Amino acid sequence: MSVDGTSGGVAVTGQQPSEPRGVRLPEFPWDSLASAGELARSHPDGVVNLSVGTPVDPVPPPLRDALAAGSDSPGYPATHGTPELRSAAVEALRRRHGVTGLDPEAVLPTIGSKEFVAWLPTLLGVRPGDVVAIPELAYPTYEVGARLAGAEIARLAPGEAPPPGTALVWLNSPSNPTGRVDGAATLAESVRAAREVGAVVASDECYLDLGWRTEPVSVLDPRVAGERPDGVLAVHSLSKTSNFAGYRAGFVTGDPRLVADLLEVRKHAGMIMPRPVQEAMTVALGDDGHVREQYERYRARRERLWGALETAGFRIDYSEAGLYLWASGGADAWSTVDWLARRGILAAPGTFYGPAGQQHVRVALTASDERVEAAVRRLTG
Repeated sequence: MSVDGTSGGVAVTGQQPSEPRGVRLPEFPWDSLASAGELARSHPDGVVNLSVGTPVDPVPPPLRDALAAGSDSPGYPATHGTPELRSAAVEALRRRHGVTGLDPEAVLPTIGSKEFVAWLPTLLGVRPGDVVAIPELAYPTYEVGARLAGAEIARLAPGEAPPPGTALVWLNSPSNPTGRVDGAATLAESVRAAREVGAVVASDECYLDLGWRTEPVSVLDPRVAGERPDGVLAVHSLSKTSNFAGYRAGFVTGDPRLVADLLEVRKHAGMIMPRPVQEAMTVALGDDGHVREQYERYRARRERLWGALETAGFRIDYSEAGLYLWASGGADAWSTVDWLARRGILAAPGTFYGPAGQQHVRVALTASDERVEAAVRRLTG
């Protein structure tokens, strides 16, 4: 071994630097939108950013008040959350979606839903060689989570069964990005097929409150999971319906055994929602009024953007629920992104979500009324 001449550094003589260790992840999708974003921002009237589902409306005052009231929290919060929070989650699912029979002990708050999605395969003990099955068009973090665990990916077309060796199946209805909604019978068949190969089912239900043309169904509905949610988890987020993206507030519930196992791991890993956020989340889960108000805001924006896109020659597919319009201009996704960017509108290419999205863009409803009207003028002018 010889000194390499730098400050305290050493190198093995004749040995080339090793490759960086760690998991090789795909490029963060929105980083690749930089040039399109620059083009859109050059529009004289400014950019209309419809590429990311980032809430822009105010956090309702009672929720902010609850956050402030809980701010004197010098001690460590409970990883399991307060009993009040867990009961509020159970009651919210009962009132809003008809889910009954849940035990508050089988509710676990998460630091938003994205971190949980990314780390769930690892937390469940998924290993290299196992398969994580995700929808054909899917939120990119499902794939990232599988790669972090060293697992293989299987993209499933609608109705396709997971292959042998699958350890985890992700469901997502309403879908991000397409807004597709699976009915109870379709979801029940997906759960049955996953159980047949011994896989855990995780259902991302972050858009369950945003049904437009149909009423979405939770995987925990007895028509789907049966009377016992064995091997089934439902993942929820308050980011969209309560404008809580900055608070990082979500929860998972379902199979009590799985939730208990996840709780033990998260205790050791320090995956804890701050106590003030727990207090605000409890109030949010107990108040349906602000959810309805936000729903109406998104409904009005959806109608305006849908009509404007059709006037501009786009076809809207699915988009039955959720926070996005799945639009196609009949061209390559990136060509469409560029076409929109020249008009000061930034959208996400469908290829972010899988190869099947190569002729679509995802258009978010998360812009202010003023910016939505700017987009409508540019599309219809």
